[in-house]
Amino acid sequence: MNGVSPAACQTLPRLWLVSEHMVQFKNIEDFGTICGKRVLVRADLNVPMANGIVTDDTRIRSVAPTILHLMKKGAQVFVMSHFGRPGGKVVPEMSLEQLAQPLANVIKKAVVFVADCSDEAITEILEALEEEAVLLMENLRFQEGETNNDPNFVKFIAKKADFYVNEAFSCSHRAHASTEGIAHLLPSAAGLSLEKELTALENALGNPHRPVCAVVGGAKVSSKLDVLTNLVEKVDHLIIGGGMANTFLSAQGVDVGASLCEHDLADTARNILKKATEQNCTIHLPTDLIVAKEFKAGADCRTVGHGEVAADEMILDVGPASIEGLADMLASCKTLIWNGPMGAFEISPFDAATVALAKIAASLTACGSLISVAGGGDTVAALNHAGVADQFTHISTAGGAFLEWMEGKELPGVKVLEK
Repeated sequence: MNGVSPAACQTLPRLWLVSEHMVQFKNIEDFGTICGKRVLVRADLNVPMANGIVTDDTRIRSVAPTILHLMKKGAQVFVMSHFGRPGGKVVPEMSLEQLAQPLANVIKKAVVFVADCSDEAITEILEALEEEAVLLMENLRFQEGETNNDPNFVKFIAKKADFYVNEAFSCSHRAHASTEGIAHLLPSAAGLSLEKELTALENALGNPHRPVCAVVGGAKVSSKLDVLTNLVEKVDHLIIGGGMANTFLSAQGVDVGASLCEHDLADTARNILKKATEQNCTIHLPTDLIVAKEFKAGADCRTVGHGEVAADEMILDVGPASIEGLADMLASCKTLIWNGPMGAFEISPFDAATVALAKIAASLTACGSLISVAGGGDTVAALNHAGVADQFTHISTAGGAFLEWMEGKELPGVKVLEK
């Protein structure tokens, strides 16, 4: 079931070309000469930590190429970021000082932490530097002006640099001082990682190779209502999994027993199904189901069809026949967008459908017949669990920003970088 037929491997070009209809974003090369100039890079260093140790440095590694590229061009690089939610107050345990060494370890360059971000302090530090180094500023959210996009705070941070680079897609759905406000005061551009992200997203939904398939999973329809409404207008196939599928099945008269289900959204589900038909979008719901009386690892479970779920049973995964059918459909598609698991993937054996479909998508991507883009915390965790995250065309670590992009919303931190 996880294999890919030769017919499915009619390869697409490995290089994605930018079409004349694609939105153009300013990039670093648009700056021209930056030797001797100060460049402020907005990164997202809000990384997970345990006992003072970074447990996942993905976001640090993602900004490293841009930092090194700017330094190679002779620029003095300033890195700014938030960490946690200090609420506009100084919270010592949320200081970015603890990330200076992890950043230095990744870029293999000296990193100087700047607690006092006044112009005088920065000038003094720069004059004292004896080697090539990056300056890491203190947590932006220690200041209320950051999340309020306060004009005075925008001017305060903009005074420190000649150019601005956004490398924080995960924060670009918010019009904050460091993601939107500052781009109005300085020559601005998308960093290498953000540019790659925007290109991937444009190729997935803005100007995609068709047919396009989207996988949307998760617990509740209510949390992804805008996503579903937008996608039925944009994609050819929409796979609905997780607890969301239960709501759609129930809306069609299928008894879902004790399963997680938003029965009050039955009309909403039916309206989405109707809209999909009008837009020639095929919605795929599971035809067979994995049910159990307990939600725990190794729980006794069985595969049933519609109308066979007992009153005390919960639907916890999609059945194998459904995945078999989805594999055939996916083999005919050219683009895949994925957000959310098919079932309760955190606990075996209810991870089977998510793992199987992920491996199918990875195989199709590997042979060049599918452009695969996935995003969201649960999605990345599920693909890592399946062991195929590095085999997708693009994985976005953004949560809210990726979701709002799928909803078709304008992202302030991205909009401001358009040419």
